[in-house]
Amino acid sequence: MRRYARSLLVLTGVAALSVGAAAAAPVASQLLGHPPDSRQPTPTPTPTPTVSVSSTVPPPAARIVVIGDSLSTGLGTSPDMAWPNLVRNGTSGGKRPLAIVDAAVNGSGYVSQGDGGSTFLSQVDGSVQKTTQMVLVFGSENDMGTDGSVLKEAVSKTLAEISAKAPDAKIVVVGPPSYTNAPEPARLQVRDEDRAAATEAGAVFVDPIQEQWIMGHAEELIGPDGDHPSADGQHYLQETMEKIILANLPE
Repeated sequence: MRRYARSLLVLTGVAALSVGAAAAAPVASQLLGHPPDSRQPTPTPTPTPTVSVSSTVPPPAARIVVIGDSLSTGLGTSPDMAWPNLVRNGTSGGKRPLAIVDAAVNGSGYVSQGDGGSTFLSQVDGSVQKTTQMVLVFGSENDMGTDGSVLKEAVSKTLAEISAKAPDAKIVVVGPPSYTNAPEPARLQVRDEDRAAATEAGAVFVDPIQEQWIMGHAEELIGPDGDHPSADGQHYLQETMEKIILANLPE
């Protein structure tokens, strides 16, 4: 019995020492300057969202050349009022900036020579570059009276030169308008030859006669000379041409 009691006493003492040591460990840790281990799992950092700037950067200005006659120079108003200048400076809704070169010259046509001997072909040679994205050719009633085959050949040559100088450019051919609903046969012939050559060249053709541009509104849209747009007429052309340009711009 004494041996058993002695063993029990030893075991009890060892247990008491173990409990005391365990209880004293935090105190000793604090006394030595080491706080108790209270580490928690490290939280996973939240990724910072990436902000895309592509939606805030405006697209580059589309490079466009206008070939034409006095309907595109502002004759009857002023160069500042010419529809190409109005489109360049006031694109509706800011849909896309347009860098427009207005190469039009008074009196010009595909065959007709205007100021300084200018024709639509010479305008192309002086303004269209490889980086041009669209060429819009407007007119011309100045070619009225020209033999049909001669006119078509001149149109085809002009469009071929555009394609040679700017292979990736979109070509839009706009025929001559009529201010009445009874256009002269010579005006219709110019329209027909323009359209035939444009179709063969794969260009877009717009027919102001069929679409009745200005018809019934010439009193407000055409100036006192009866031929050239008034200020209101230039704004009409601005709105009309702008829609054509934006609808046909390459992506």
